[in-house]
Amino acid sequence: METATLAGGCFWCTEAVFNRLKGVDSVISGFTGGTIDNPSSDEVYSGRTGHAEAIQVTFNPQIISYGKILEVFFKTHDPTSLNRQGADVGSQYRSAVFYHDAIQEKTAKEIKEKITADLTGPVVTEIVPFGKFFPAESYHQDFYGRNRQAPYCRLVIDPKIIKLERSFPEEIVK
Repeated sequence: METATLAGGCFWCTEAVFNRLKGVDSVISGFTGGTIDNPSSDEVYSGRTGHAEAIQVTFNPQIISYGKILEVFFKTHDPTSLNRQGADVGSQYRSAVFYHDAIQEKTAKEIKEKITADLTGPVVTEIVPFGKFFPAESYHQDFYGRNRQAPYCRLVIDPKIIKLERSFPEEIVK
């Protein structure tokens, strides 16, 4: 198994997307890229810790490659939006790939360069070394799975799931 750590706005959204992929063993919502250990959600949302909402994806590279994980990541959020995804605004909602080794770094840079040609604005996704990951509180885990009828889920997450299904039908767990 391998690990990918990704920040693409609200972790409820990215978690919901990656939970649907073949080869993904687990997805944990949490925080990374900041200056303090074990931050609470309130501390992160204050904007003073430097953390991003992120997911940690454990996946089987024999079923889904790290490159494909990144293709899904870039396709299901807006990598041209600085410190914002939709109505979620602040550095905690930034777009970032936190690589775990030199191979992941190289792959992330290649995929970022590849997708840049298809977009109208510059890709602002950070590609930075992974440090520490802190799982978010339990009520954040599998939020979409437990709250599909909530307005946020229907208005924000459902369109991302539809985009995933249309763009990567062969990668979806049926």
